Amino acid sequence: MVARSKGPALLASVPMRLATRVRTIGTESAFEAAGRARALEAQGRPIIHLEIGEPDFDTPAGVRAAAQHALDAGWTHYGPPLGLPQLREAIAEDATARKGFPVDPSRVVVTPGAKPVMAFAMLALGEPGVEVIVPDPGFPIYASMASFAGATPVPIPLRQERDFRIDIDELASLVTPRTRLLVINSPHNPCGSMLTPDDLRAIADLAIEHDLVVLSDEIYARIVYEGEAPSIAALPGMAERTIVLDGFSKTYAMTGWRLGYALVPEALVPVFGRLMINTVSCTATFSQLAAVEALRGPQDAVDAMVEEFRARRELVVTGLRQLPGVTCAMPAGAFYAFPDVSGTGMDGPTFAERLLVEADVSVLAGTAFGDVGRDHVRVSYANSRANLTEALDRMARLLA
Repeated sequence: MVARSKGPALLASVPMRLATRVRTIGTESAFEAAGRARALEAQGRPIIHLEIGEPDFDTPAGVRAAAQHALDAGWTHYGPPLGLPQLREAIAEDATARKGFPVDPSRVVVTPGAKPVMAFAMLALGEPGVEVIVPDPGFPIYASMASFAGATPVPIPLRQERDFRIDIDELASLVTPRTRLLVINSPHNPCGSMLTPDDLRAIADLAIEHDLVVLSDEIYARIVYEGEAPSIAALPGMAERTIVLDGFSKTYAMTGWRLGYALVPEALVPVFGRLMINTVSCTATFSQLAAVEALRGPQDAVDAMVEEFRARRELVVTGLRQLPGVTCAMPAGAFYAFPDVSGTGMDGPTFAERLLVEADVSVLAGTAFGDVGRDHVRVSYANSRANLTEALDRMARLLA
């Protein structure tokens, strides 16, 4: 008689012979920190979340209605890999008006979120022997995807004493015959800094002199507190060597919709198209029609969100500067502060850990964005003013 199992068999773990590139790929620790904070919250802890980088506002009502209408009208099937023509046209119109250079719809690629733009740029241009200059501190996926593509990420330090802007002389010293791609991000995550027109002109001169392609991450370009955020692609000779990354997540509070786009040089359009086909096929069609409404519909929700972020910026930076041992630069854009906490006797990871465990406030250690941020933490002020005030009070009690 054959014995029958009394329950489901447990599968033994089988070692996998993983590709080397998988071992080198990094992660985005904001999701890990948020998951840990939510686990504590589930235990009844009153956690204030200042770690995740997404607006705490709802997607505008008109955009949601457009998506619902598209669903009801049957826009639930595959679309063109590069994006629906009506959205590519709307993006081209908006980019031409806002970014200061003419954009043809044929150079627009719509992607499910903005991260594919980073991935496609690295896969198209990165390979063993190639160097990619990335900001440090900087969004961790830049360096991670450069390594995944086989290239070597080379950090350009951003320091508080320079308002977290690129030192052009230092940048020039990092360019070698192996350098092929330079990543810039303005307004910047995690520092909230913004490159000046003079900075961009100097960077453009270097790119042209050394035949570099620039990946310009402009996802926060609409969240600016004084003036506007210029695009390097608007400078002479730069549109044909710049991949502009942008999207709908931050500006229209559409993080969960996964809608990004790239403005790419003509030679890269078919490359991005093949990468789309080989990875995700296309971006959801009903979401794309909602994005048309986002661009062409009323912009009052965006303006109101930026004004609220402006008020929160003042509250948070003022509060951080009053904490003993903490210094903080004033962000020019995005919705992050990046204070230096070394005067407290702690580095960023220690400060973030104690703040979570002892004060129920979740922030990100600056080391999540590179080595230069070791003495910093990132504070996202995408939370209510009441919660931000309470979080600052808890920080003060911790440091007291």
